[in-house]
Amino acid sequence: MRRFAKSFTQQEALSEDAIEAAVAVMRSGRLHRYNLAEGEQGETALLEAEFAESLGVDFALACASGGYALQLALRACGLAPGDKVLCNAFTLSPVPGSIHAAGGEAVLVDIREDTTVDPEDLERAAGESGARFFVLSHMRGHIGDMEAIVAICEAHDIVLIEDCAHTMGAAYQGRPSGTFGKVGCFSTQTYKHINSGEGGLLATQDAEVMRRAVILSGSYMLFDRHLAAPDAESFAETRLVMPNMSGRMDNLRAAVLRPQLAEMARRRARWNALYRRLEDGLARMPQVERLERPPQEDFIGSSIQFRLPCLGHDTIARFIAGCEARGIPLKWYGKALPEDYTSRYDSWGYLPATRPLPTADRVLATLCDLRLPLTFEQEDCDDIVALMSNAMDEALNDDEATSNDAIGAN
Repeated sequence: MRRFAKSFTQQEALSEDAIEAAVAVMRSGRLHRYNLAEGEQGETALLEAEFAESLGVDFALACASGGYALQLALRACGLAPGDKVLCNAFTLSPVPGSIHAAGGEAVLVDIREDTTVDPEDLERAAGESGARFFVLSHMRGHIGDMEAIVAICEAHDIVLIEDCAHTMGAAYQGRPSGTFGKVGCFSTQTYKHINSGEGGLLATQDAEVMRRAVILSGSYMLFDRHLAAPDAESFAETRLVMPNMSGRMDNLRAAVLRPQLAEMARRRARWNALYRRLEDGLARMPQVERLERPPQEDFIGSSIQFRLPCLGHDTIARFIAGCEARGIPLKWYGKALPEDYTSRYDSWGYLPATRPLPTADRVLATLCDLRLPLTFEQEDCDDIVALMSNAMDEALNDDEATSNDAIGAN
């Protein structure tokens, strides 16, 4: 059996610029973001300023992870223990985990056929729960109907916090992802659009939210060393009432991120070329139903999702196994138990009883997901489709053989 030779988890090597910047930080010994020489701005503060500029906002904060950025955002926006927080039914487990860690109670919202949040169910959930917050996850890079979502949040006086772990560099109607709500939260974990192993970024236009986030992140009384933050004089009250919950980014990670951030537009073009090539190939497989992407969405195709609605559970299981045997680690959200990053809401046992989520149940039962690292070439996409087609033929032939055996037995 022919196997795909490349790894789906192998990221690009860091550029020479990133390596040189990291070496310079290591030679200085000044890894801690506030351990600066006289007159030095520091890699972390410079990253924050450059990231804020890329989004067209005034304030940005670098921290330990995307999940930590979400916790900071909730606390800085005034979440109190026990407050209800609306959240996509389809998201990664660190999102409800962040709500839980910040003291909130997640209330799940159903999705549409394209896996984005259903505005009609968002309206219902807002009215039923009385929630004051909504953590909107742009899951796997799909941006929903932002006009409707923002309008509902405004009508119900809900604070919108965007989880942009999969949409850094993406936009909706020309507006950057992460700038629709009060706060946008981003990840720089290895499999995201820029890579520091772990890391996160928070962006906002709200000066008081930023002041709180800076103190919460662990600035001690060194908030005057931030470049993309409110004036130091404005911290007079906030500095005395917010706790220190250390979760800063360090200068080493910031140093390797700055050159990558400058490459975002070129990375987007390369990712989308891979995405379109694979999407075109999957369109030739009659069993595959692609997810619609609205024209307002300017996405980054670092992964691809599709559904297999005409296939039964056992056939999908055989197809997935056939792909894995061919070196293609296709993830399937219909598996009974969580695996890698494919956990469903029914595996988050710490949540209270959930609302009915019929579309999520139906869509996730046949939803598949595949990463597209930039270490691939477009020709690799053709090989992947060919091998997936072979796995599909094998799964369908097994179906036919099983059916014939059952007829013969009768």
